[in-house]
Amino acid sequence: MNKAKRIIACILVVAMASVSLAGCTTFNNFKKAFLNKNPENDAQIRIGVYEPMTGTDKEAGEAEIKGIELAHKLYPYAGDERVELIYADNKSDIDAAETAMEDLMKKTPTAVLGSYGNIYSLIAGKHIKEAKIPAIAITNTNPLVTKNNPYYLRVSLVDTYQATAMARYVIENLKQTQAGILLPANDDQALAVASSFENYMVSKAGGNAVAVYKEYEAGSGDFEKQLEAVRASGVKSVYLCGDKEDVVSILKQAEEMNLTGVTFLGDSTWAEKEFIKAASKYVNGNVAFTTLYTDTTHVTKMSEEFLKAYKEEYGEEPEAAAALGFDAYLLMIHAIGNAGADSTGEQLRDAIMAIENFEGASGIISFDNNGDPEKSVVINTLNGKNISTLCIIAPAGTPVPAAPVQAADAK
Repeated sequence: MNKAKRIIACILVVAMASVSLAGCTTFNNFKKAFLNKNPENDAQIRIGVYEPMTGTDKEAGEAEIKGIELAHKLYPYAGDERVELIYADNKSDIDAAETAMEDLMKKTPTAVLGSYGNIYSLIAGKHIKEAKIPAIAITNTNPLVTKNNPYYLRVSLVDTYQATAMARYVIENLKQTQAGILLPANDDQALAVASSFENYMVSKAGGNAVAVYKEYEAGSGDFEKQLEAVRASGVKSVYLCGDKEDVVSILKQAEEMNLTGVTFLGDSTWAEKEFIKAASKYVNGNVAFTTLYTDTTHVTKMSEEFLKAYKEEYGEEPEAAAALGFDAYLLMIHAIGNAGADSTGEQLRDAIMAIENFEGASGIISFDNNGDPEKSVVINTLNGKNISTLCIIAPAGTPVPAAPVQAADAK
């Protein structure tokens, strides 16, 4: 695409947007504050982009970077200050991640975005906290990234939040008062996720809400005993915790055992292309899973504008990571505009935390006291490789039925 067409596309995206970004701030106010600034203004805000740009996680890091860079292209100013992106490559390696953060901190960024991979963000956390520089993680789902670190926030849904949303789907949409849980033994993260699902079910349907609760040996490949317990319990929905490889094996064995009439429930990892490719032959509408973003259901007006701009810029459909990277950048520059370019790291952190009902590409976002988002959750299902949307779980209140959408072929 030539330069003139890209400029025209960006102008059209800006002109068509009409979304409230936080509280009573209108899009027009946002546009006035962050666009149409003097291009000769040399004052800069430096935002660090901390991602795996080489190594095994390079592709995942690139997806987040695409969203950040698209947002930066559309919104290059925070208040009166021009934003510069500065990059730190953690090289998909925990030792390199430590060095990358040390080097990035020497450049005194105003804020940091990233990284893909919970472990890399956990490594970065101590540097972020010591420097009192706010950071926004993009696709991290591990609660430890933000726990006990007031300067690390995130735009992705934590695993436990997704589990609660799925329990709401069972109670509110499926009108079921009982469900089952299968989880790997000796897995603290899986236990925390399962507990969130169980706690919500019990709070709404009583002590017998989880009729079957079975652990399995991760990687064993044999889940017959657990699946027979599901059959005997008579539950119609089962929450599956664990690695994608085990989940695929469970779905395969359930089909082989002719375990019909049961919907298996999962998290956002089920929306990944690798999982869909592996699981597609064993599913036919008998799964439901949370997603971080979907391009088949426009959750907000900004979702539509992001999708249009992304296709224009990159010539392809966006991944969830790109939409979240887009939102992380917009949240950051909005907070900088509110706090002021000369604000301290603590003041900027507080400005991010104060944002409410931010209508981003991935949904409506507010933050809880841990810096984790409270936002809409899209529930999808899978028929072979075809993804379709079942409903949207709003941050508060009852699920909002999704408009009819055309199933997307996840090749």
